[in-house]
Amino acid sequence: MRIGELSRKTGVHERLLRYCEEQNLLQPERRASGYREYSDVDVDTLRRIRSLLAAGLNTATIATILPCLRDDGERLVPTCSDLLAGLAKERERITQAIIDLQTSRSALDSVIAAAPAEVAERAASGATANTTRW
Repeated sequence: MRIGELSRKTGVHERLLRYCEEQNLLQPERRASGYREYSDVDVDTLRRIRSLLAAGLNTATIATILPCLRDDGERLVPTCSDLLAGLAKERERITQAIIDLQTSRSALDSVIAAAPAEVAERAASGATANTTRW
């Protein structure tokens, strides 16, 4: 199938499909005319890529681990023993990012809570006098 058909079949924009190819995540066949030719295997690969992107992994990491994953229909299953340690490390990175964001949110909550009542009332009413514009 050509790129437009793959895009329609998967809901992935053609630009993202080309980007996946640039990142060596997809390797479509090339016709003599230069057109990309995708297969049903590429549809499955793209499904795995989208799952990994949704899990917070970047394309460089995905390119590294993609050959060590299969899709059992419900979830991705690691097939290489050394993959688990890398995934655990990535999970810890994401966990730390969540902790950092929660700390930032807590700091903002403290600043917001410190606002005098009249400032909070103006903010609630939508008044914009003497405010900083972002």
